[in-house]
Amino acid sequence: MKTFFKPVLLPLLLTIVLLAACSRQNEPDAHGEHDGHGHGEAHTETRDGVLMCTEHGVPEDSCGICNPGLAATLKPGGSAKIRLPSSDSAAIAGVETATPTVGPIADAVECYAELTYNQNRLAQITAQAGGIIQEVDADLGSMVVENQCVAKIWSAAIAEMVAGAVLTHQTLDRERKLRSGRVTSEKDLQQAEADHRAACQQARTFGFSEEDIDRLEQKSNDPVYLEVRAPFAGEIVERMAVRGALVEAGKPLFVMADRSTMWAMLNIPESELARVKVGQPVELRVESLPDRTFEARLTWIAAEVDDKSRMARARAEVSNPDGILRANMFAQARILTRNAEGALLLPSSSIQRIGGNDFIFVKLQDDLFDARAVRLGAKLDGKVEILDGLKTGEVVAVNHAFPLKSAFLISRLGAGCADD
Repeated sequence: MKTFFKPVLLPLLLTIVLLAACSRQNEPDAHGEHDGHGHGEAHTETRDGVLMCTEHGVPEDSCGICNPGLAATLKPGGSAKIRLPSSDSAAIAGVETATPTVGPIADAVECYAELTYNQNRLAQITAQAGGIIQEVDADLGSMVVENQCVAKIWSAAIAEMVAGAVLTHQTLDRERKLRSGRVTSEKDLQQAEADHRAACQQARTFGFSEEDIDRLEQKSNDPVYLEVRAPFAGEIVERMAVRGALVEAGKPLFVMADRSTMWAMLNIPESELARVKVGQPVELRVESLPDRTFEARLTWIAAEVDDKSRMARARAEVSNPDGILRANMFAQARILTRNAEGALLLPSSSIQRIGGNDFIFVKLQDDLFDARAVRLGAKLDGKVEILDGLKTGEVVAVNHAFPLKSAFLISRLGAGCADD
């Protein structure tokens, strides 16, 4: 209950105090003659050529309490004065003030992303020929190297094909010997060479090299297996191969991925597309790893916008050497569009939204604040860049500023100037 009462009830209590104070200002005897809030027949007077609000002691045209519609008209840098009932009103409400800090901040387009495998390093390992799976040498999660055998398949067709290649090799050897003794013609030798090349080419499509053919020739009684091999180094992420199963040519046995890099598929709002381009750096944060930020780079932006979501797909490539990022993770992405050095920075809690504009409250006196419209820039880690409307060294309400907003809007509740 303590955490509820402090941030919620204190601002409400101050609003009540402000309303009560302004109500007392409506009473003829509520103020002394020279207390800055006094009233005669009118609540304005001219001082040094300036029309002043005598109730609040500020120029009439900048009195935020007397002019409830002023907030919607102010441009960045424009302001309205807010006079509190007493010099300790802000302190009672717990309003905290500070000067802006100066430092670097990166402007960015924020969007959501989903991690997936790098499609350029993802492969289906299929059976090059139909047959029976004799051995399965890899399992889910197995790390394999390039050209490693992950399964062995036997079939009569494979054995026949290899036997044919061995036979053409034997025939070629015989023809070479006969030709060296001028027993056979050059044409016969050329035909034997052509037959052997064709047989080896066919064997090569199934992963058998000429060295394999020579080796099998020396072990003619051994069974011939088709070895299914990994095309590159990576991790087995899906397994369909089962020992003893009959498979057809082209059937997937495994899916493997090189997870050293991953793809982040981004959804960029249509309104932000003008700010992004290929090559920009991207920061990724995933919910399960809140203390880590992953660096990526934008590599592709779709040529179309989804007609329903009004989002454009984009892709960023992110390094994942320790394998901590996994497919289908959700991430918060920041596409860095601008690096600002020496920016004026305030806590996000300083910003109040009024009349469609962003405002801060600059302290002028203990009981006087400047409700100033500002133009915001980059936002990061609870800080926001002020592009226009603030100067270095000015004192700003950085926390619990809601009571000041309430004072600004109080005239809309019927507690504006006494003579209204």
